[in-house]
Amino acid sequence: MQTRTLGTTGPQVSALGLGCMGMSPAYGETDRPESIATIHAALDAGVTLLDTGDFYGMGHNELLINEALRTAPAALREQAVTSVKFGALRDPEGRFLGNDGRPEAVRNFLAYSLQRLGTDHIDIYRVARVDPTVPIEETVGAIADAVDAGYVRHIGLSEAGPENIRRAAATAPIADLQIEYSLLDRGIEDEILPLCRELGIGITAYGVLSRGLISGHWTRDRKPGPGDFRGLSPRFRAENIDSNLDLVDALRAVADAKGVTVAQTAIAWVLAQGGRRGAAVVPVVGARRRDRLAEALGALDVRLDDDDLAAVEEAVPPGAAVGARYPEEQMAYLDSEKKQTT
Repeated sequence: MQTRTLGTTGPQVSALGLGCMGMSPAYGETDRPESIATIHAALDAGVTLLDTGDFYGMGHNELLINEALRTAPAALREQAVTSVKFGALRDPEGRFLGNDGRPEAVRNFLAYSLQRLGTDHIDIYRVARVDPTVPIEETVGAIADAVDAGYVRHIGLSEAGPENIRRAAATAPIADLQIEYSLLDRGIEDEILPLCRELGIGITAYGVLSRGLISGHWTRDRKPGPGDFRGLSPRFRAENIDSNLDLVDALRAVADAKGVTVAQTAIAWVLAQGGRRGAAVVPVVGARRRDRLAEALGALDVRLDDDDLAAVEEAVPPGAAVGARYPEEQMAYLDSEKKQTT
């Protein structure tokens, strides 16, 4: 397994991470035995980075990871690097109620995550969304206190904008920024990615397949099922889906010419950005099944030269996607999408 070091202060992790959100209710029905088998297969293949959030299934996801690690061989269990997001508030129906980045909330969320995961520490801990009512210095400072106490190894950020990235990095060492980055979402290239390179902060890129939209497996007649949050996604709406799948068709032509799959091409493109842009970029793939994991791992063997990269970017130009990456009410929580003041 290829490895990457997250920033100048972060841990060494596998070049591909496993995002576990979809193993809890998010895309509809789940399969617990298959989810655990997929985590085991990932660990066996050398994947070390396991990403979760304490609000995924309201704790379900952390308990799932706990079970998967407890039942994995000791050598594989010990190599796992846990990345946990906290701060999102939800009600019993699963609706989002905002974010809480207060220091006392940080300590509270951490205590529950340690219990659910069945561990004495979390490797990378991050607030899922910047709380606009709490200075980022206070949130990061509380995590830094947890580092000093031995409950957390490294501090991360998620969907933070340039101003808060700088302020966080001035407060404590930041290992990585977790943020959406894919062929359909390249906004970080303008300011955020160069800033992270400047500050020695790694990038863990989620949404690299745009929630399956550019995986090559989504068809024009497919509809999100009950409980699948893609039913709320602007890019999957009836008025947008055909235009977005036209981009996938263009990408498929490039993939076919390389003898690889659409998903492998999209993941390989993100993998290539680290070398092109001088920053550690680790794609986090949301495989829920072993066959999808195997396909994603195949991207590690795909080499895209300059001509290949040009062909990929011609097939899917920047800004070509139709529709925002989240519904409007959730976009409002993204500090990374806010216009920065100078």
